[in-house]
Amino acid sequence: MIVDVHTHTPTHQAAVPEDERRGYQGWRTDRAVVTTNSWTDYDKATEAADLSIVFNIAVEKPEEATGLPYRAEDTNTATAAFVTADPARRMGFMSVNPTAPDVLEEADRCRELGLVGVKLGPNYQNFDPLSQPALDFYSYCERHGLPILFHQGASPIRQAPLRYTYPLVTDEVALQFPELRIVMAHMGHPWGRETVVTIRKHPHVYADVSSIYLRPWVCYESLLAAQEWGTAHKLLLGSDFPIATTAEAIAGIRRVNDIVAGTALPKISPELIEGIIHADAVAALGLQKGIR
Repeated sequence: MIVDVHTHTPTHQAAVPEDERRGYQGWRTDRAVVTTNSWTDYDKATEAADLSIVFNIAVEKPEEATGLPYRAEDTNTATAAFVTADPARRMGFMSVNPTAPDVLEEADRCRELGLVGVKLGPNYQNFDPLSQPALDFYSYCERHGLPILFHQGASPIRQAPLRYTYPLVTDEVALQFPELRIVMAHMGHPWGRETVVTIRKHPHVYADVSSIYLRPWVCYESLLAAQEWGTAHKLLLGSDFPIATTAEAIAGIRRVNDIVAGTALPKISPELIEGIIHADAVAALGLQKGIR
């Protein structure tokens, strides 16, 4: 089974009206990303996956803070409605800000809606991931078996603090919460080596490869580190829709050796690449397909 663990909830249920179309230039160097997408657009983009994990990010001004123009008040309800429409092929994660006074009430509500994990972007949400409110929320997630997918690494959003996304911060989280299932998004790009040594030491910490295939050297360097440190079995497939499609993600990591063709540099093994594409993310994250 192919699982795309990193996709963003489409902004529109029906076709996007022409006057509501939006795009963002900062994520890819080859083209702008269309940030307004329908449910049908999402299905086409993820058709190479058997199952996808989908989420928004809880911020007050989504387009300004994340580049994606969804309604802040619909952050979790939109995800839940989208997942409910096709539970065989979608799993939903909630997003909350751990510093919000009603964070646990919202998390409880989202669990009742059927959302089975959490997406956090401390840089976009502007909270210290090692602050006491954040630690309290991780404890809640550990108790309730909610995996957390953290944005990790770079972002083109100017006001998003990079220090909140450095991979070694996740090491400190995992030291305090050893049973918490964690996914480090984007292999912490450009800090792939730091991500690799973190997932190596913690049994329940994983990384996804979303977006790294858009930068061939970062992709090669990160996967080579995983190969050399024996952590490739802890890498999960992700597209980062709408930035890319699942098929693009698969094709991108299959091309990882192109950049070193004709050189004496070591190659990434085909078995490693296929292992990422077919990784059992559902089991890794302690989830059960079809049960929310």
